[in-house]
Amino acid sequence: MIKQLYSETKAKMQKAIAVVQKNFNSVRTGRATPSLFETVKVDYYGTPTPLNQLAKIQIPDAKQVVIQPYDTGSIKDIERGIMESNLGLTPNNDGEIIRIQIPDLTEERRKELTSVVKKYSEEGKIALRGIRREARDEVDLLESEGEISEDDAHRAREKIQEFTDRYEEMIDELQEKKIQEIMTV
Repeated sequence: MIKQLYSETKAKMQKAIAVVQKNFNSVRTGRATPSLFETVKVDYYGTPTPLNQLAKIQIPDAKQVVIQPYDTGSIKDIERGIMESNLGLTPNNDGEIIRIQIPDLTEERRKELTSVVKKYSEEGKIALRGIRREARDEVDLLESEGEISEDDAHRAREKIQEFTDRYEEMIDELQEKKIQEIMTV
């Protein structure tokens, strides 16, 4: 029963880490990467569709992205989706492909992006604490129903705290890595 609680708690915490990582990937670092466009949604025939389902995203060099739509009729919709995504990028199309130059980040923009990264980190930590609270509530319930002893409940709470601390450290490491990536000129 407790082991199942541990595995469920760990799985939820790993999902929280994955969400934080995905959020970090959407933050522009001054280098071209396909993950930059993971959050871009395109209004394709009235349906919000992820850009990577509508086009092939290529990175010919560190400062350029080439987007080749599978359906050239959707090129204007893709351009609009990129413009509305708040990435601060301007797409240029030649009728068949879209080229995007990734501009260098200013010092001010780099600082703004680091605060965005820190916000995503804090959101991840809040999610971890919520998962910890749910797991502790479950332990309290098991203890009050007499299914586990007071000592087992105490050990379970300590183990859950260890999980939380470990996953918060992971978020801190990811944050440091991303901030370093952003601040590298």
